[in-house]
Amino acid sequence: MTPVRRPVVVVGDVGIDVLTRSRVPIVPGGEATADIALVPGGAGGNTAAWLAAHDVGVSLLARIGDDYAGHAARSALEAVGVRCVFAVDQHLPTCVVVVLVDAAGERTMLSDRGANAAFRTADVDLDQAAGVLDRAAPGLPHLHVSGYVLLDDGSREAGLAALAGARERGWTTSVDPQAAHLVAAVGADTFLGWVRGVDLLLPNEIESEALGGPEAVLTSVSQVVVTYGAHGARWFTADRDERASSPTVECLDSTGAGDAFNAGLLASWLTDGDPVRALAAGVAAGSAAAAGLGARPPRAPATTP
Repeated sequence: MTPVRRPVVVVGDVGIDVLTRSRVPIVPGGEATADIALVPGGAGGNTAAWLAAHDVGVSLLARIGDDYAGHAARSALEAVGVRCVFAVDQHLPTCVVVVLVDAAGERTMLSDRGANAAFRTADVDLDQAAGVLDRAAPGLPHLHVSGYVLLDDGSREAGLAALAGARERGWTTSVDPQAAHLVAAVGADTFLGWVRGVDLLLPNEIESEALGGPEAVLTSVSQVVVTYGAHGARWFTADRDERASSPTVECLDSTGAGDAFNAGLLASWLTDGDPVRALAAGVAAGSAAAAGLGARPPRAPATTP
């Protein structure tokens, strides 16, 4: 019998990535040939798409602009089975991120959050988001929040409202801090105050360090999973430290690898609650993302009748 996973409501950014891989070294003030593609992105959209790829019922709460990028972002998500519960901003554009990928697959991002920064508490309708999910999935939904929502002054109140609403409904919750430099700017104590009571925090190694390390994080949340790139991941609780190693892969593009890790881990954890299996599933998903281009799962090629 195929296991059925609890569904997930994601709160996070949605947008379009301008994925750029230079073919030659970049010289300031010069010109370089590059491979450039417009691909769907945004941390919330990425995690939701990877969850759908794991056959998890998933809906996404976000804000987009009333423009081509917003329509494209919605279409790309709906095409892979994500239920989109979007507010449409009549003034701000949809988020666009320029992603510069180097020869080692590491990325540098130039971000315009656009309508994501205007995500408001009025946009947080958890009951609607839960209502569009697959009702065949047993159990209460799980809420996953992208840290970008909390780290932006404009959208923070909405992110906190989503976490509070989920707790009131008895849902489990998780947060990915997303950006170490932004965590450092607001301060570890402040960020940990925002996520106090969350079931699972999902930082990478640099974000964990910005928060004071796993022991400090565990004073505010029940469990913390730290990713270490090619060195795997660890699951910490007050009395447990589980580890998973990463397979050897050629990293073509690290964009979205953390979002994919989150989805793989949650898909497993929301099935049977086993940290060891969840770590392995997260590492496998993150490694698969790093081995491809773009932040979303690869689409199967269309077949001709």
